[in-house]
Amino acid sequence: MSSIEVPTFPKIEARTHANGSGEVTINGTSYPIETTTLEDARAAILARVAETAGKMQRPVRVTTTGPDGEWPLIVHPDGSVEADESLPAHPAPVEEVAPAPDPEPEPAPAPIDSVPAPAAPPAAPAVAEGNAWVRQAPTPAPEFPSRREARQSFLTQEQIEEPATQGWRGTLTRFGIRMSPSESERAERSDVLAVSQHWPGPRTIAVVNGKGGAGKTPTTVLLAAVFARHGGAGVLTWDNNQTRGTLGWRTEQGPHEATLLDLLPQVDRLLSTGAQSADLAHFVHHQTRDRFDVLRSKPMALAHEQRVEPSDVDAIHAVAAKYYRLIFIDSGNDESDPMWLRMIDHTDQLVVATTTRDDHAEAGALLLEALAERDAGSAELARDAVVIVNQADPKSTPAELARVAEGYRSLAREAVTVPHDPAMVDGVLRFGSLRPETQRAWLAAGAAVARGL
Repeated sequence: MSSIEVPTFPKIEARTHANGSGEVTINGTSYPIETTTLEDARAAILARVAETAGKMQRPVRVTTTGPDGEWPLIVHPDGSVEADESLPAHPAPVEEVAPAPDPEPEPAPAPIDSVPAPAAPPAAPAVAEGNAWVRQAPTPAPEFPSRREARQSFLTQEQIEEPATQGWRGTLTRFGIRMSPSESERAERSDVLAVSQHWPGPRTIAVVNGKGGAGKTPTTVLLAAVFARHGGAGVLTWDNNQTRGTLGWRTEQGPHEATLLDLLPQVDRLLSTGAQSADLAHFVHHQTRDRFDVLRSKPMALAHEQRVEPSDVDAIHAVAAKYYRLIFIDSGNDESDPMWLRMIDHTDQLVVATTTRDDHAEAGALLLEALAERDAGSAELARDAVVIVNQADPKSTPAELARVAEGYRSLAREAVTVPHDPAMVDGVLRFGSLRPETQRAWLAAGAAVARGL
């Protein structure tokens, strides 16, 4: 019996047919499977579900239905499968077949001097009778360990949890009484670990909403601050806006006034082998306290004076991906703009920013629904999106925050909330100026984003 606690989200169902076809449904989105045999269909389905488990970084549940009946399974990120014994299975009924008549005895062959052939090894038994999805491997022959395997390494170390640093437990620790951390401190440490990771290859996070004032720029700035403060340098925010992008207004200005319009003519040089990372200081604005860089648009110019084409988005992204490990893109409001759509093509993780206002929340939901119908890649981004609900209005209530977040549960992978904070209203945004509870909420939001990278 499995002892692993596996959440029921996401909801995954699979169906197979004897002709090798089938489908996987993940949170209401169906993925057809077309193979030539039933076994190939099962393998394709398990590969799709294991991919989802890998993105979630935990085992997921799937209910399979096919010629062999209905079987609840648990699929792990590494592709291993086990029966989900917390739910009942419904094997297909076995048809009774009349036994065949005994064949006529044949005359015994003449004896020969030979060694009889060894018996074939028995087939691997199924974990549950009739369950063709899960089988136990045959027991391997015993092997004697090598001398190195038999010896315990001197380098083996036990993982010891750091003592508490917060609350009364932390106070006792400072007085010399070692106390284990509380569950809330453990949860905070887990979120810090999530945003401190360095992933192989650059990752691009787009912050979107079709309505102005929905909180895209504060979300971009504060998410970048969370990842840069805990994970170190190599974080860029980029104002991908045809109109008056305000990312430059909410962040520190460096010792120059350069924008992405100044960077574009230098793309070839910056992509050359002789270019150095310090060359980018001519074009980006470093945030001295929050440790990330800003690539500004030019909000004082009219849209027709700073028109950016999809090819320009490709060029800027190529430079950003060469020099930065994380790229946060603050987007404009026109979802039909080729510049906006090209940003989506480069995105690894989608973040929908919204407030508790109904028009902001509805605009974000409509955007996710539109992306789900654009193409397969956009649909996957929408399904795995993170929604950050910001209490921009001090008069809104926690119940309104929870209502908006709950409304997104069926549309996105996660929805998190951020309380109102006066330090987020106007002026330059600095993470250290936020209230402790607001900082904790943005850390949780960053961890939700990290789980999709």
